[in-house]
Amino acid sequence: MTAYRGGLTPADVERAAERVARYTRRTPLLPGLPARGRRRGGWGLLLKAEHLQHSGSFKLRGAANAVLALGARAIVTGSSGNHGIALARLAAPMGVRVTVVLAAGTSPAKADRIRALGGRTVSVRGGVAEREERARQLAEETGAVLVPSSDHELVVAGQGTVAREVLADVPDVRTLYVPVGGGGLLAGVCLAARDHPVRIVGVEPAGTPRYARSLEAGRPLRLPPCDTVADGLRAQAPGEVPFAVVRDRVDDLVAVSDAEILTATDRLRRLGVEAEPSGAVALAGALRAGRLRERAVAVVSGGNTLAALTARTDLTGRTDLTRRTEPGRVGPAGRATPGDLTYPTEPIEPGCHARRTAPTGARPELEETR
Repeated sequence: MTAYRGGLTPADVERAAERVARYTRRTPLLPGLPARGRRRGGWGLLLKAEHLQHSGSFKLRGAANAVLALGARAIVTGSSGNHGIALARLAAPMGVRVTVVLAAGTSPAKADRIRALGGRTVSVRGGVAEREERARQLAEETGAVLVPSSDHELVVAGQGTVAREVLADVPDVRTLYVPVGGGGLLAGVCLAARDHPVRIVGVEPAGTPRYARSLEAGRPLRLPPCDTVADGLRAQAPGEVPFAVVRDRVDDLVAVSDAEILTATDRLRRLGVEAEPSGAVALAGALRAGRLRERAVAVVSGGNTLAALTARTDLTGRTDLTRRTEPGRVGPAGRATPGDLTYPTEPIEPGCHARRTAPTGARPELEETR
């Protein structure tokens, strides 16, 4: 891909929101941690519940924006699992041929889910770099359209709809914590919040701080493969598209250890939120930062745990967990609403006014499976 020249604007997020509205779910904000100090008794940290998205993760937003805008009949991608699940769930029923290249160590349950949804998987004996190279090769060989999991303008714009919803529902939010892998979600959040005073903090696994090091160097750097419990955040290098957006807007980057990620995962579980480790990384960053006196939001980016994936019995993306009827789901703008996405908690009362403060080689061996 040629060097990105920075053509994305917040208007692209608005167009994406219109395009994907019929295919994605406006996910609720859930209570996370109570505020300390002056706001004691209120909710300080809120959780953007992308684990309740139709495909089990935020990836459906970017995938839908790309698929619907491109109108391709065949798509190839490289994925750690959730992007592939999102593409297969959306595109396969439309008659689009979806091929997902998976790196070594990809969750077998996620690979199974992609195939159950009508996608084809190809496994490479290597890491993320080998996966992406093979995806590019397959797209060139077959004439399919390459839709990367993060390094694509349409994908980034689609992911930005996460922040668009947060800023609409909690206009006085002071800090947004966002998990970082390839950077598509962080870039989308940065894009959507370009003109908003919210502080944006990207949270990376400590073993692969590719954005922190790349921003220090002033250019995307490729790090060695990393084995982290956050299997969806193992990208070795920032993409050209997200790097340019993140470089111009992110306020801070923090790194969290596997132990911190697992602690956050357990904390979410005790709150009733079944997140995969990758989905708990933003909370881990918020806990490390310790800024609990302010209104903040952490994005729970995915909930495709082994239990959730094996519970799905049809091709709609629903699970036996998404038909619960407990009262009190927190909907957009903090209203408790009925429906098939429920959460046993009290509604959140969002703030009414935003505070106008400044944001501080050789072809790898491969194995094909169906």
